[in-house]
Amino acid sequence: MPFETLHLSRYPVPVAISVTVLASGSGGNCTILASSKTRVLVDCGLSCREICRRLAAQGIAPESLSAILITHEHSDHVSGVHVMAKKFRLPVFMTAPTHAAWQRQYKDGAGNRVHAERLELFSSGNAFSVGDIEVMPFTIPHDAADPVGFRFAAEGVRVAIATDLGFIPRNVRDHLRGCNGLILESNHDLEMLRVGPYPWAVKQRVMSRVGHLSNEALAEFLASDYDGGAAFLILAHLSERNNHPDLARVAAERALGMRQGLWGNRLVLAMQDEPLSTLTL
Repeated sequence: MPFETLHLSRYPVPVAISVTVLASGSGGNCTILASSKTRVLVDCGLSCREICRRLAAQGIAPESLSAILITHEHSDHVSGVHVMAKKFRLPVFMTAPTHAAWQRQYKDGAGNRVHAERLELFSSGNAFSVGDIEVMPFTIPHDAADPVGFRFAAEGVRVAIATDLGFIPRNVRDHLRGCNGLILESNHDLEMLRVGPYPWAVKQRVMSRVGHLSNEALAEFLASDYDGGAAFLILAHLSERNNHPDLARVAAERALGMRQGLWGNRLVLAMQDEPLSTLTL
């Protein structure tokens, strides 16, 4: 399936939200979510230089960014935050526990603790706005200080991001309902993980309820509790060692195929090494 810009004409509204996944995986995660007036960077897990390079490839000026939103403090989500925020004077939105963990774990080039000059704290379950985009953060089960997913809304269109979670609890399922676009984790194939090169302790962590979502677990959600309303589904955070794009795609397609009427959903895979072309709603 070619990675192409989608113009979803069956939605009788102007383009309200666009999604550009710059990178997705254990090597770094960055996604641009934009309305007609606001553009936010969700996670900042690549270097500032690499983010700017990928933005340029998509025709996006870094100066056009409105804010950085962080899901949790793991390095593949925050490694570029300090430099990116400082260079472009961007506000950084985090929960207080995530901010504290980020400051404890990282230092700048001079050996000082990192900090955000324009820090904006939020808490899970309490909506806030960045420009004309309403953001609802929700708690996800992951081994971080205070990890969250996000549901975004602009002009009646909703997009949710839920990656880095060991399973899909009821609260997450509730936030995924009614979304026009979804970015969901499909991290590993269980058999590939079991026989793969990771130490057993790491395998246990990945498979745990605070680890990462398997192809099989995502397929179970799609087959049983997904409302089928999204125009596109982006499979994200695929492991390069413990998964294969074809396995992730087939598992999701089979799950959707078990439910009549869901083939209006466009299925796309986000990758680590190259941006996914912009999807629009």
